Amino acid sequence: MHYNADNRRAQQECALYCLHRGARCATLWRVDTSAAASQVSFETHPSRYRHWTLTVEGEIARLTMKVQPFGGQDAEVELGAGSAGDGPEPQAKAYQLKSNSYDLSVDIELADAVQRLRFTHPSVKAVVITSGHDRIFCAGANIYMLASASHPFKVNFCKYTNETRLTLEEASAESGIRFLAACNGATAGGGYELALACDEIVLVDDGSSTVSLPEVPLLGVLPGTGGLTRVVDKRKVRRDLADAFSTLAEGVKGKRAVEWGLVDAVVPRSKFAETILQRAKALAAAAAQVARGPGIELDPLEPRVSKDRIEYRHVTLALDTGTRVATLTVRAPDGEVPKDAAGALARGAAGWGVRAARELDDALLRLRFHHEGIGLVLLRTEGDRAKAHAVGELLAGPEGNEWVLRETRLLWQRVLRRLDVTARSQFAVVDEKSCFAGPLFELLVAADRSYVLDADGVEVRPGALSEGALPGWNGLSRLETRFLGDPARVKAVIAAGREGPIDAERARQLGLATVLADDIDFEEELRVAIEERASLSPDALTGMEASYRFPGPETMATKIFGRLSAWQNWIFIRPNATGETGALSLYGKPERPRFDWRRT
Repeated sequence: MHYNADNRRAQQECALYCLHRGARCATLWRVDTSAAASQVSFETHPSRYRHWTLTVEGEIARLTMKVQPFGGQDAEVELGAGSAGDGPEPQAKAYQLKSNSYDLSVDIELADAVQRLRFTHPSVKAVVITSGHDRIFCAGANIYMLASASHPFKVNFCKYTNETRLTLEEASAESGIRFLAACNGATAGGGYELALACDEIVLVDDGSSTVSLPEVPLLGVLPGTGGLTRVVDKRKVRRDLADAFSTLAEGVKGKRAVEWGLVDAVVPRSKFAETILQRAKALAAAAAQVARGPGIELDPLEPRVSKDRIEYRHVTLALDTGTRVATLTVRAPDGEVPKDAAGALARGAAGWGVRAARELDDALLRLRFHHEGIGLVLLRTEGDRAKAHAVGELLAGPEGNEWVLRETRLLWQRVLRRLDVTARSQFAVVDEKSCFAGPLFELLVAADRSYVLDADGVEVRPGALSEGALPGWNGLSRLETRFLGDPARVKAVIAAGREGPIDAERARQLGLATVLADDIDFEEELRVAIEERASLSPDALTGMEASYRFPGPETMATKIFGRLSAWQNWIFIRPNATGETGALSLYGKPERPRFDWRRT
């Protein structure tokens, strides 16, 4: 099967030397990326890819990146201050994605391709990621896009690319899909970070192609997609060599790249294609022996979108921009729940387990990129608790390793992890309508706080999924994270859920309620909490929440997101990077950056 991107007329490629050395390019226009991103869709399909070609041949797939230079984000429009009708007209802008550099649109396609490989092509055991250009693998995130983007967009863009690369590693660990980076040319910045997310890296040995992380010496920022962490934690590169590598703008090539542990092999161009095929076959042969099914097609979500509401079949995101509060409601299944894997497979992508998770994921991405002003999300659920609980028991039950149930469970794991690293305060609201059961119980324990109404009929129910089947980025279940110093409490909650639904008072006793209030005080307690949260600094809240959501053991992922939330977030707004004379601001201009030399 072959999906071919509908490429426009190719633009002449500039040399990677131009990218690294900051030579001026006459074909560049600046863009307010935050305005552009407000219109971007997070759904696509291989038939509509502009930057990637997906080819599937038996057990091996090939993802070939050939970025359209002017095929970036769909809505490249900068709105003036008076864009409501009494000011400047919108002005079209564009930035050129040279040297296979990427913006959000490129990564949306990559994320979609990996998702479809897991659901639609489960027979694939190895994926080759390579470039459609002869001497450039990928120059990383487009610098001009980043330089002109708003600060929130920069951070959310890096967060999304991090999640996408971690998805590759999760697919390798859980779904038996191994990834091979076939770096057939210069591999810089985010391009090398993409390669680092693969199981193996092979670099062409042509005397000029290098791997590099040039962000520190050229841009005054850090690699934004886990490069520093993966170099030492995953590839085990010696610390002093990693230090030298990350300050060497021109990168490392050939045998030295292998000796330092930066790549697994270098191969002459004359033997490159043959070697890549051989290594891909070897990876496929060594892939984990997991259940693989016939595959299902992922259909479009097609939500109904208005100014203050996004409506899906099972999810609703209601927005109140005046109070900066959103209400995210997920509804339980309204039909019969499948009793086994065959029943789930028969439902395909329309089944509640797959569909509701995809809708929740899309809503979270829209919240991040389209609604930056929202500071607090009220997490609500509705529907039949018994049905939601039954879905959870099926996903974690004896047939849980059947591929459709495994991939559905892993999809919920990824979506909940996206919720965990979404920079919004999250309050779970539990009342008579609530359905915090099965996978939806995780929304309750993922929240920063939980407000529970003390009334008849208010119940929650943890199930088998909450025993560790949906771990967070720290490798612990959300119950283990919540009760980090009290494992006996975790067992008590699970045991209570096995007996049946847990009423409001019992939920308080078990530690599942931050606030328990009767019907006289409940709404007032919630109102005061919302107003108080809205009055606090969003910057401080983001840092505080990121610190509290991942206690316990440190993992590669928690390091990556912790550094993104703290170090990179801070560095992105420092004058040395984004000030008028900062390195990122002056990239591509003849003027040299001027730094504040004080260490802080």
